[in-house]
Amino acid sequence: MSTETTSETLDVKGQNCPMPVIKTKGAFEELEAGESLEVISTDSGSMSDIAGWANSTDDAELLDQVEATEGGESVYKHYIQKAE
Repeated sequence: MSTETTSETLDVKGQNCPMPVIKTKGAFEELEAGESLEVISTDSGSMSDIAGWANSTDDAELLDQVEATEGGESVYKHYIQKAE
């Protein structure tokens, strides 16, 4: 599988800390090695929260974080890969 391909998408829009990280952790545990997860959040704190979680999780690699605007609201996208 290419690292450019997202295996799963987790939509946590409208949820505030700590839910985006808790849900990310749960979805990440379901991934197979080499798969990646896209997390879409509206909580600006998720940028530092998810980065901190990924840094403290042995098999999680934070590939990218993007801030975008969709439908007039800020959205934060996180791309995490499970180490092989």
